[in-house]
Amino acid sequence: MKTPNVTGDRIKEYLSKGLRFDGRKNNQFRDLIIETGVSKKAEGSARVKLGKTEVIVGIKMSVSEPYPDSPNKGNLMTTAELTPLSSPRIELGRPGFPSIETGRVIDRALRESGFIEFDKLVIKEGEKVWTLFVDIYSINDDGNLLDAAGIGALVALKTAKMPKYDEKEEKVLHGEWTEDNLPLSNKIPVSITVHKIGEHLVVDPTREEEDVSETRVTIGSCDGIISSIQKGEKESLDTEEFHKILDIVEKAQSEVFKKIEKHLK
Repeated sequence: MKTPNVTGDRIKEYLSKGLRFDGRKNNQFRDLIIETGVSKKAEGSARVKLGKTEVIVGIKMSVSEPYPDSPNKGNLMTTAELTPLSSPRIELGRPGFPSIETGRVIDRALRESGFIEFDKLVIKEGEKVWTLFVDIYSINDDGNLLDAAGIGALVALKTAKMPKYDEKEEKVLHGEWTEDNLPLSNKIPVSITVHKIGEHLVVDPTREEEDVSETRVTIGSCDGIISSIQKGEKESLDTEEFHKILDIVEKAQSEVFKKIEKHLK
């Protein structure tokens, strides 16, 4: 069930006074809690709680052929499963657009940033490479699953171990790990989503705020360098609004990075 119009009107009224229902400022994130190693069978995993929003991200690896257009690089597949457990709005069945979009947005942020060193995932060029699977599962949806999923993917990848590989048998020994971490660079792409509600720009919306959002932009960046942008919803943004969004993202990215930094070492 969507947020009632009367609640949406009240949200906009509060924002006009510089207020939000939970007392936060427009550019302020909710409390962030991160737990790693939540799956014993995954190569890496993380549970992220952003306010009441909660996701689990797992990393699995297999050996396969490289993509035809990148014979000297490993593969990446990012999927998101938004479960009925997380929201009564989600039904069992084929993945809907929000699931597909979430996977693609996180995939683009990881892929285009240079965070994963794909060339170091090659076993035999043109024939055999490691394929990384980033699997995202929603546990509770109280808004801003995109940013929670992005944080979870970063931490799960950063804490993942390389599984052992039996070259003679051509078999991945799942559950047995080497001492090596995944080949990752220092380019850590923190994704921040900014929503426009009326005349106001906010980060980390609750479910009710997200319902009345007219448009949103998710920007993945590292040290001020943008690697990915995804716009959602139908309303447009003018140049002045977009410049404001860039300023908001820069400050929010810095704050979020401070909160997750200890999990990335």
